[in-house]
Amino acid sequence: VFVSLMGRPRLVAPANPTIWNPVKEKMMRGEKITSVTINGNASPEVYCAAANSGVDFIWTEMQHSGGTWDSVQKMWSHCPYAKAVPGVRIPNANEFDEQHAMDLGAMVLIIPTVRSIKEAREAVKWAYYPPKGERSAGAMTRAYRDVPGGYRQTINKNLVLIAMIETLDGLKDADKIAALPGIDGLFAASSDLGNFAGYKQGDPDYEREINIVHDAAIKAGVRLCGPLAWRDRADFTCFQGGTELAAIAKGAKDELGNLANTQGKPEVGPWAGH
Repeated sequence: VFVSLMGRPRLVAPANPTIWNPVKEKMMRGEKITSVTINGNASPEVYCAAANSGVDFIWTEMQHSGGTWDSVQKMWSHCPYAKAVPGVRIPNANEFDEQHAMDLGAMVLIIPTVRSIKEAREAVKWAYYPPKGERSAGAMTRAYRDVPGGYRQTINKNLVLIAMIETLDGLKDADKIAALPGIDGLFAASSDLGNFAGYKQGDPDYEREINIVHDAAIKAGVRLCGPLAWRDRADFTCFQGGTELAAIAKGAKDELGNLANTQGKPEVGPWAGH
């Protein structure tokens, strides 16, 4: 758990001395987990503002992003003890991206388009240290050197690993994926389940797809995740929030109130008609 002492944040042991990831702690209690999405090439200042905005973790976007692991390192290290912990969606289950994400300090790891139990096993394999997985021991970020019980000894219990179900093949293996040791949650991918199958939200067949993910997660006792818009859907407890750009726009509009969008409208000049 992160607390502040004389204005300087530090790590202290929670009631369970092996659980120091606030997201894992909340998930174990069955509470809802929120995030905001930040592109992997965002500025460190934008990242840190989002990380102190009130969400539980940052969904650092590395699947659909121009970011590099160098840019992610700069963001995460700029405010290592922000209120929200670092999370990341990587392109797929693979040693390179999972190793980089974990060595830089990821505490929530999201694997997209998990199409089979084989891919889920790959995700687990590279995310966890032996004997649970095959993650190699690299140089860790300084922020984790003093975690309770030692990082190497406790990260396997603290990592939150989420598998996204986005395809028809993924739906076929949803029960097996959810039951795989090391998987903490299934994400019902609201956009891509429609993209791959051709249905839209509200269609009976689309809702059947969501129910397959729902039932697999509940049966396995793992968390059911989805977009923040589904915060009131039954049994959904972890969410991907919108982007930092959407949050800035909404925040400005809320703050301005009835003064929002009251700009002048000149009839001539470069702003005319805009």
